[in-house]
Amino acid sequence: MSENEIDNDTPVSDTLLAMTVTSLENSDLGPRELMIARIAALVAVDAPAASYALNAVPAAESDIDLDDIEDILVAVAPIVGTTRIVSAAANIAEGLGLVIALAEAELEEELEEGS
Repeated sequence: MSENEIDNDTPVSDTLLAMTVTSLENSDLGPRELMIARIAALVAVDAPAASYALNAVPAAESDIDLDDIEDILVAVAPIVGTTRIVSAAANIAEGLGLVIALAEAELEEELEEGS
């Protein structure tokens, strides 16, 4: 195995995690400000629902709530335009749905293991 290969079953996730850790280490922004910037960037690039889902927990841990998300959408709307805002709103809702579905599946699995 070469030095650049990742020795596990989740090389993509591990790469994304490493990139995020490096970003956090090299930024002077606080956790809340960093998440605001990340969410605005997701909107700007028309990110898919899965990208919002991956950022939902860190955003919540940084005290970002739905009112903040709405404020972020309002703030970037003049720059990204209506279509990106509508797309982002739909993708955010779908991403939150994914997070909820995964949490429900984990809970069901835990309950089944406990039975």
